[in-house]
Amino acid sequence: MSDTSELLRDSAENTAPRRGVREWLADLFSDEPENLPELVSILRDAAERQLIEVDALNIIFGALQVSDMHARDIMIPRSAMVVVDEDQTLEELLPVIVDSRHSRFPVVGDNVDDIKGILHAKDLLPLLLPENQQSFTMRDCIRPALLIPESKRLNVLLQEFRANRNHMALVVDEYGQISGAVTIEDVLEQIVGEIEDEHDVDDDSFVKQLEPNTFHVKANTTIEDFNEYFATEFSDEEFDTIGGLVLHQLGHLPERGERIVFADMSFEVLNAESRRIRLLKVEKAHSEAADAQD
Repeated sequence: MSDTSELLRDSAENTAPRRGVREWLADLFSDEPENLPELVSILRDAAERQLIEVDALNIIFGALQVSDMHARDIMIPRSAMVVVDEDQTLEELLPVIVDSRHSRFPVVGDNVDDIKGILHAKDLLPLLLPENQQSFTMRDCIRPALLIPESKRLNVLLQEFRANRNHMALVVDEYGQISGAVTIEDVLEQIVGEIEDEHDVDDDSFVKQLEPNTFHVKANTTIEDFNEYFATEFSDEEFDTIGGLVLHQLGHLPERGERIVFADMSFEVLNAESRRIRLLKVEKAHSEAADAQD
């Protein structure tokens, strides 16, 4: 082959358009899926062929599941909410803020159902100066509260958070009473996984009590911690976490909503990634079983 021919060939190769994302996606979905299970199967196959990173696949699955989840599935229950009173002084507020390590607090009047607004801890920073402390009034600091029903879908809620620049919503039940709270971090964690900050190191909220015998349990809760909390006697010789134990009992990676009962307890999968369970709903069969820790 002459030098001229080689030069022309190299030039053609260098100037050929590179495959873009659109072409890559077109190939990936050349056989258009007819339903969600088919789409999930295609995505799993793409990950196995290393066309998609596992982390990216987990985010996609998280986003798909969020559209089927509701505020009641992930809300901080009413009993665990940290609220402040509209009549509290600055001196009374600061210990609550420091001890809880939260950044936003529902402000209440006569009771938890009497919501006045949301207090942002950062709004109090200017008031820490001695010359400003005397001018503190709660009503000047609170912001409007976003109230949502328990049935609000998380994907819709996330859009509202972004549009309104809110980071917290208060959840109300069918009777208009406050049943819990949801933050934007709670929603995002269902998509990208646990978001840890410097305050999460000592956070033991691996279990959230919703009702006397109903709990949300993070799947990465150790068997030892689970046993201590619920007074159970699951062995940790083969599995380290409660998610691993449930996965073994099911015998396959479950879809959201799958449920299994063993040891007088019901375990429902609320969220799962491509390779592991993330969040469980646990119900105790007998009320005399150990109550949640104080």
